[in-house]
Amino acid sequence: MSGLAYLEPVTVIEAAALLAEYGGSGRVLAGGTAVVLLIRQKLIQPAALISLARVDGMRGVAVDAEGVLHIGAMTSLKQVAADEQIRRGWPLLADACAAVGNMRLRNQATLGGNMAEADYASDPPAALIALDASVRVLGPRGERRIGSGGFFLGFYTTALAEDEVLIEILVPPLPSKTSSLYIKYKSRSAIDRPCVGVAAVLQEEDGVCTLLRIAVGAACEVPQRFHDLERKLIGQRLTPAAISGFAESYAAALDSPLEDLRGSSAYRRDMTRVHIKRALVSLAGLEKTT
Repeated sequence: MSGLAYLEPVTVIEAAALLAEYGGSGRVLAGGTAVVLLIRQKLIQPAALISLARVDGMRGVAVDAEGVLHIGAMTSLKQVAADEQIRRGWPLLADACAAVGNMRLRNQATLGGNMAEADYASDPPAALIALDASVRVLGPRGERRIGSGGFFLGFYTTALAEDEVLIEILVPPLPSKTSSLYIKYKSRSAIDRPCVGVAAVLQEEDGVCTLLRIAVGAACEVPQRFHDLERKLIGQRLTPAAISGFAESYAAALDSPLEDLRGSSAYRRDMTRVHIKRALVSLAGLEKTT
């Protein structure tokens, strides 16, 4: 890392100004679990690391008067996974953060850093998309909000401009009587990155689907969610046949599933089908009937 500048702004505005000054050669440092590794592997060679460690107001969890969850971008994955408010109101997010890597990694990695990295094989992004989360970002042109569904654009690419800093993650309250689940399928080892991750939110009344959100991570360049397919199941009775048909349609709709050491494109499509079905069968309480 010889010649690499290490900068410690004390405000978000100062951090954004430094990013603007360095242009594409400056990188934000949050937990550092990804950026430092990329530098050591010589995959990136930034001129400056702009640490957010001294910036106030970027850590912690709070729920506002409207029931919206606010998570500071510098909040560790461990804290998100363990927070009682999140476990009660948004257990899907807590479970997804608890599934990341190992305890050492979760102690250091931050939720904002995890999102900004946009690693396709990560757990929280699918959960945040299924929860209709958004992020608040700040740059020289001011502040804006970006929905999680439009935040991830491709491999390690997001809707953040080069001079914008992700400040916090906002998650709206879940509708009443919803249940949720995150399933992480690992094809290689107990602490490996997911081959497929399925985040599901379901609301039903007398066995009829009244709300459904499904997001699939790690199968493609960006997490996948198909609102049109979700709407087709709403109003239907959650029978094993209806669930199987839905899972088949969702898997078929995946946009160019990836091929790597964790599985082929066809395998990922198949595992998406299997785990969407498992998630909905579990949430609908049909395990004993299928």
